[in-house]
Amino acid sequence: MRRLTFAFCASLLLTILAMALPSRTCGQEIPAAVTSDPAPDKANPAAMEAMQLPSHGALLNAIVYIASGVGPHPVAVLLHGYPGNEKNLDLAQAIRRAGWDVLYFDYRGSWGSPGSFSFTHCIEDTEAAVAYLRDPANARKLRADSAHIVLIGHSMGGFMASFVGAEDPSIEAVGMISAANLGAADSWPLGDGHAATVDAVAAALADSGMAPLAGCTPEGLAREVIANQTHWNFVDFAPKRAARPILVVTSDDGLAPTNNAFLGALKKSGAVNVAAIHMPTDHGYSDHRIALETAVLTWLASLPSRQMSR
Repeated sequence: MRRLTFAFCASLLLTILAMALPSRTCGQEIPAAVTSDPAPDKANPAAMEAMQLPSHGALLNAIVYIASGVGPHPVAVLLHGYPGNEKNLDLAQAIRRAGWDVLYFDYRGSWGSPGSFSFTHCIEDTEAAVAYLRDPANARKLRADSAHIVLIGHSMGGFMASFVGAEDPSIEAVGMISAANLGAADSWPLGDGHAATVDAVAAALADSGMAPLAGCTPEGLAREVIANQTHWNFVDFAPKRAARPILVVTSDDGLAPTNNAFLGALKKSGAVNVAAIHMPTDHGYSDHRIALETAVLTWLASLPSRQMSR
């Protein structure tokens, strides 16, 4: 597939374009956090906090990976896809080793979290996660810097990261990994008239797996998608994201064209702080996990707030 890249940092792009190399890329080493544990801090050790995240009357299953050190640490909210078989928790561990807190949670009605699953609820739950981190008492407990929150999402989670990041100007940056554009007709099987139909979208959703989800049906979710197409196309709200850093990672899973359209819209809007990389692998990045960690960590380290903190 065609690669679409425009640089915000030449050295970063040189690194990620050679991502398949096992140890060094264009003279730069893979980030140490990919392969090495940080020095222990006995006073403020790395930890894992299992918790319940409040969202619209439900308590969602959640985990916070707390980085070593007194902090406060910047925070990455890691958003899983539909239904979320690949949770990317190896990525969470690598991000924590790089000095970030990481919040992972399961949306309402998914993977045992109470409530009914819907895409609208996923948006609301992502907003609730950000609100939780911004509560001063929670931030102190987690040694978290609530002024520096980054959203990183895979597949449907990539849509959530882009949508909430566009609506919330205080989100520092957004990372999209094989983002599924819920509002784009070309993301779904085409029915009669070359438009996504309820039956076609429902079939695609059912094929992806409904077993981990509760309180929903493929047909109900498909109707929700069709009803919201006019304002769920992330290409259309690219201008809201243009002023802040963004990472777009694509693979050979068929989602690259709509992500490339998003990149084109960002460029047209004047965005310059953008990193893009295509990896020749499947939707789960099954044989490119180290490459994916390297791309994400290199991008996180390049954020303006991280540069200023050094």
